[in-house]
Amino acid sequence: MATPVALSEQLAAVARAVAAVRQGRSLADVLPAVPARLRPGVQALVFLTLRHGGETLALAGLLARRPPAPAVSGLLEAALALLIDGTGYAPHTVVDQAVRALPALRAPALAGFVNACLRRFLRERDALLAQVRATPLGRWNHPDWWVQRLQHDHPDHWAAALEAANQPAPMVLRVNRRQGSRAAYQEQLARLGWLADPIGDDGLVLAQAVPVERLPGWADGAVSVQDGAAQMAAPLLLGQGLPPGARVLDACAAPGGKSAHLLERADLELWALDADATRTQRIHDTMRRLRLSVDGSVRVLTADAGTPQRWWDGRPFDAILLDAPCSASGIVRRHPDVRWLRRAEDVPRLAAEQRRLLAALWPLLAPGGRLLYATCSVFRAEGADVVADFLACHPDARVLPAPGHLLPGGIAADATGQGERFVSAHAMGDNARRGMDGFFYALLGKA
Repeated sequence: MATPVALSEQLAAVARAVAAVRQGRSLADVLPAVPARLRPGVQALVFLTLRHGGETLALAGLLARRPPAPAVSGLLEAALALLIDGTGYAPHTVVDQAVRALPALRAPALAGFVNACLRRFLRERDALLAQVRATPLGRWNHPDWWVQRLQHDHPDHWAAALEAANQPAPMVLRVNRRQGSRAAYQEQLARLGWLADPIGDDGLVLAQAVPVERLPGWADGAVSVQDGAAQMAAPLLLGQGLPPGARVLDACAAPGGKSAHLLERADLELWALDADATRTQRIHDTMRRLRLSVDGSVRVLTADAGTPQRWWDGRPFDAILLDAPCSASGIVRRHPDVRWLRRAEDVPRLAAEQRRLLAALWPLLAPGGRLLYATCSVFRAEGADVVADFLACHPDARVLPAPGHLLPGGIAADATGQGERFVSAHAMGDNARRGMDGFFYALLGKA
């Protein structure tokens, strides 16, 4: 039987993680260093803290005359998030365990300070929360520049998008149709007592998340974890189908989920690229688990998609997927640290990279072929604006039906209305609609 973990021990680890994010480090780098026995609880508490990160940052500024050391600030934020959330622990327990966490942070002398800050919050809770929520940072728990950009880009949907981004995302599965049907897999889950709703062509949204190793057939590749919005890529690119053996390029493929989905749906000659060798290895791992590379139909390369002269063999591709590097502003439900790591100046820098990749890959596409440009961003600068500029310079490109901008929770923000129609066809029920991250899709045909 596992030994129960004290909340104080978890809070110390959470405090260090929050401090690391505030100092510019990604949770993808920080969480693997947390001891395995603590990691599930610590991740849940870190996510909770960062989802309340605007409120907790503002509250800590009101409660502390001078900011303490980063780890102690992180501890204050974590405790305040638990007190704001109001579930799981009694207020006096949170205060007590926060104080008990200080020796592990090498700050036992600050016990009186932390105790006083948290007890003051409990006494003045309503007034303090009203004060911080009167600001955009405290109201929306996103940086001010982020809120302003969303207001400009999506004037009819920005508030709903921010609200959705602050909710935990459901666990969404993609059933490997080469190994069995979605209906059959849904029945397997039901026999285990796990309810799931269909989404898209191959997806299931679980009512409750479960450890992946407990999923039937996980080790044998029967199923993958992939958000519903990301699952749109393969059917969009394949359209009504490509001839067997068609040449397809996934230009920024790691960790391989979209490449795998393409191969689950069609017999292709697939090239999967990524510029980072470590991430390229993840493509190999994905293909191996899903049993998709045994016939040699996948060519995995470590290469910069924007310099095709270094890797392309000169034969045109029938279809290209460009899931370009972006701000990741659409996936903050699953990665709540992103909003605190990004800076306003990152968006134009990333948009320039997207333009570079799009321009470099277009000549590789065969006449009559199609290119799907995608980002997991909710910002127009990384979606509609990039495509508009590209079309202005490429008269041989035409726009084909695609969702355009999708916002977290399945909100369709594309002005043409195509997005609303696409989401309605691919998501059924409230739980299924929740299985959608923010994304942008544009499908371009070549004359």
